[in-house]
Amino acid sequence: MTRVSRRVLAVLLLPLVLTACGAEMANDAAAAPPSAELKARAGESAIELIYVTEAPGYELARQSVGVIGNDGFSAAYFSAGTGGQIRLSVDRGKLDEASCEKQSAGSSGAGEPVECERDGDLWYRAAASTHEYARAYEGHVVRISADAKLVDRATLRRAAEKVHRADNEELDEVLPPAGEGVGSGTGAGAGADEMPERRDLPPVGDGAPNNDVGASG
Repeated sequence: MTRVSRRVLAVLLLPLVLTACGAEMANDAAAAPPSAELKARAGESAIELIYVTEAPGYELARQSVGVIGNDGFSAAYFSAGTGGQIRLSVDRGKLDEASCEKQSAGSSGAGEPVECERDGDLWYRAAASTHEYARAYEGHVVRISADAKLVDRATLRRAAEKVHRADNEELDEVLPPAGEGVGSGTGAGAGADEMPERRDLPPVGDGAPNNDVGASG
């Protein structure tokens, strides 16, 4: 190979080298560990147990973000169009064929019969009027659950397929502002079913409703 040929080859390879370096730097940035601020905002929830998901027509109900168990994480996604609600919960534990039917599913009570079905890498679990998709990891389980009458199985599965551990940008979007931290919350429903503020309560006294009527009453 002549000197000129080597120079031409070097010029042609330079963009590829720069692109590879840029991609490597981008990957390093994405893999950066959470900052001390993000960890503080996570409150009692372990930062590694904070997951997010997405589903067409559903938005995160920020008020629903809370801790479950000792250091787990829970959040609800609400659809204003259908009234459906998808709950994401992550907690320590395990889920396998032997324990699948023994654990409650979604909002079902303990002891209710649970039907389990393997669906790829996921478990589809149904009990009474609730159903969920669950995926077991080493040491923790991620669940996507909903009322079967309001959220169909296909929508639930799409949300389960989109579940992933939150990166730094997503943590910043999901977590409460600095100083608040993730509270105990109510998990599913806090954003959708939150009671409206009462406007008939007096500013002083024991807070009894003001039921005074006018002269015509």
